[in-house]
Amino acid sequence: MTVKELLPIGSVVLLKNGKKRVMIYGIKQTNNDTGVEYDYISVLYPEGNMGENTQFLFNHSDIEEIYFHGYEDEEREEFIEALSNFYENQSE
Repeated sequence: MTVKELLPIGSVVLLKNGKKRVMIYGIKQTNNDTGVEYDYISVLYPEGNMGENTQFLFNHSDIEEIYFHGYEDEEREEFIEALSNFYENQSE
């Protein structure tokens, strides 16, 4: 999975073994307790943010189904390009 393949924020997905859909509101997020980086952070859909206990970190491979593909424009393309370059430089 490359950075350029990440879903945009606002995307609504169902996770494997999930019973409720979630909406992505951030990409490339790190769990502060473990230091593990995940592809996405999300909140329940349609409820939205109801506190830390209803925010979920997950990877792209955890997605069962995509219900809605979030908004993309030139600003997001520039952000993804910069993020991609950042990760490429990290591996050097």
